[in-house]
Amino acid sequence: MRIEQIYTGCLAQGAYYIESNGEAAIIDPLRDTQPYKERAADDEATIKYIFETHFHADFVSGHVTLSKETGAPIIFGPEAAPAFKAITAVDGQEFKIGKLTMKVLHTPGHTMESTTYLLIDENGKDHAIFSGDTLFLGDVGRPDLAQKSADMTQEQLAGVLFDSLRTKIMTLADDVIVYPAHGAGSACGKNMMKETVDTLGNQKKMNYALRADMTREEFVKEVTDGLLPPPGYFPFNVKMNKEGYDDLDTVIKRGTKALTPDELEVVVNETGAMILDVRHQQIFAKGHIPRSIFIGIDGGFAPWAGALIKDVKQPIILIAEPGREEETITRLSRVGFDNTLGYLKGGFDAWVASGKEIDSLISIPAVDFKIKLEENKIPVFDVRKDGEYAKSHIDGAILTPLDFINVHLQEFPTEETFYVHCAGGYRSMIAASILKSRGIHNLVEVAGGFKAIKEAGINVTDEVCPSTLK
Repeated sequence: MRIEQIYTGCLAQGAYYIESNGEAAIIDPLRDTQPYKERAADDEATIKYIFETHFHADFVSGHVTLSKETGAPIIFGPEAAPAFKAITAVDGQEFKIGKLTMKVLHTPGHTMESTTYLLIDENGKDHAIFSGDTLFLGDVGRPDLAQKSADMTQEQLAGVLFDSLRTKIMTLADDVIVYPAHGAGSACGKNMMKETVDTLGNQKKMNYALRADMTREEFVKEVTDGLLPPPGYFPFNVKMNKEGYDDLDTVIKRGTKALTPDELEVVVNETGAMILDVRHQQIFAKGHIPRSIFIGIDGGFAPWAGALIKDVKQPIILIAEPGREEETITRLSRVGFDNTLGYLKGGFDAWVASGKEIDSLISIPAVDFKIKLEENKIPVFDVRKDGEYAKSHIDGAILTPLDFINVHLQEFPTEETFYVHCAGGYRSMIAASILKSRGIHNLVEVAGGFKAIKEAGINVTDEVCPSTLK
């Protein structure tokens, strides 16, 4: 028996490869399917099944393409109704993978089709669960994403999830291994541990949602408390996962069209394409195409693109470091953005050489920012998340989380110079680029973010332990 977790950090997502006696199964694959095929080829194994724990909202799964490429059927749990050919299993149904058995445990609550797969070893012993978004390490899946399709409130869905956990998962032995679909950083939960594998016994001790003496009412309240609105791209991804999508090869072929500066301008004017600059934030600050948006490829790229661009049909033109265009298109496609129409041939240097207009953005080190703070009272905007701000912040700084930057546009001064920072400089540059694209230019970004601010000796509020923030 071989189990391999294939973890993608920028999405905080775990796919799984299981092999026994020359047969393999893939659980919740990403859209770029080549790694799974290569893994099976290394074992001289045939991919027999593709298991989906539910219709994912935060990424586009590779199930449709992988099934087409390998002939392996796609397995969903009860109540799934995909628009393509698939097996909708019944609760308790079993599938053989070599000497192993995969048993379907219908665990609705996160979504109504959500299913946990129980892996039973060749001796008939329960070995592991692949819990999707039903059970995370330290948390459970948020119950507010399927309200519309299920015609239920988040409280009702949370109650269903309570029953699923108590009747299907918590009854399993403590030594059963838990393999979740996501880890810390995913927007599918709110309190996940940094670890990505654990035992069920330890989760019963550590996970607030699995307390043995917890009532249904307590569970519903704690699971729904503090839920932020889900990212805007989530419904688009659910639709793609349920109805199907273009093959990644088609998306890459469309996106890897090299454009000259003149051609880029024509495409933008004809299609309304967004110019997306994925270079490093400080390189972007020194020079970029006017009204382009920065989301760096070397940060939490795909989730931020999804959260901020939202509409997966939005046409996009890329400004990337030469050689990284296909990587960028692939990572955009993982969250459903298939409408990349090309990239600037030769990168930003080609734009400079053409003599066309360029823009820049003022970014100052924290030590210089400290001087500005000591000289005058200046407007400071903190674009971190609510919890980060609550833990500690510059006294007087205004919280304007990047996730909801467009909601806060009226709060930024239109004439007075103001300063923007985040935790490390990545999110603040994204925010600054969005503000500039909206015609707000009187801003300065603080390089290095809150980490550099503290190191510079700038006064911040006392740190508050996260457990006391409620």
